[in-house]
Amino acid sequence: MGIVIFDGVAYGMLLFLIGVGLSITMGLMNFVNLAHGSFAMVGGYAASVLMNRWGLGFGLSLAAAFVAAALVGAVLEFVFYRRLYRAHPLDQVLLSIGVVFVSMAAFTYFFGPTMQPFTLPPALDGQVALLGLEVGRYRLFLIVCGVAVLAALLLGLGKTRYGAMVRAAVDNQRVAGGTGIHVQRLFFLTFSLGCGLAGLGGALSLGMLGLEPSFPLKYLVYFLMVVCVGGAGTVTGPFIAALLVGIVDVAGKYYLPEAGAFLIYVFMIAMLLVRPNGIVAKKGIA
Repeated sequence: MGIVIFDGVAYGMLLFLIGVGLSITMGLMNFVNLAHGSFAMVGGYAASVLMNRWGLGFGLSLAAAFVAAALVGAVLEFVFYRRLYRAHPLDQVLLSIGVVFVSMAAFTYFFGPTMQPFTLPPALDGQVALLGLEVGRYRLFLIVCGVAVLAALLLGLGKTRYGAMVRAAVDNQRVAGGTGIHVQRLFFLTFSLGCGLAGLGGALSLGMLGLEPSFPLKYLVYFLMVVCVGGAGTVTGPFIAALLVGIVDVAGKYYLPEAGAFLIYVFMIAMLLVRPNGIVAKKGIA
């Protein structure tokens, strides 16, 4: 049971790393961005190419994945997304789902339809004893990364000037603009940050989920589940939701493999019935 919970927590941390950026951008911009998984795929492929073809180290590849996804997100925000911030949600969905299919076709053309190869660095390979359990080093690394990102986001959004501006814009964009905050620039930076976090999660998923061109569509429902169950516009909400989703999904597949992914959808429906506004209702970014 202990190892199932541990693996579920590690899986949940990966979902949190990818989904938290979507939560922040949805909470700030009210933009329905179904293409968030595409930015995770950008980061994953960037890390894969740098490690497999250029021989770059794992740590530097993770940093490059964050930068690559953030840059792609910045370009798309400037060219496409900002034109639809005040548009009907259906227009936003059509744009973002179009980005998903274009990205899938592009990565299939350039890299082929097969899963990207990945070899764990020696320091993260194998197992280590923890509280009487033999746990995977890489999964433990994922948990550490998730906790570190959570702490950095809470500190950055709660203790910095940028975080204060984000919280002000979440509460009331018009008032925030009237106080001198450049809301459009704030959108741009926050969207890029969210995409960068997705890219980091995509790179980390190489060692657990695998990476192929269908990645953005294959895991889309999980990212949305984390945000909807946790509460869009929050950080702690998706963190808690990702842990619950990860544990329920892994436990369901371990103890009831014949049910497949059915249990996770039952869990999502039950949570939304109990907490329709999410585990943590939005009161600014927290």
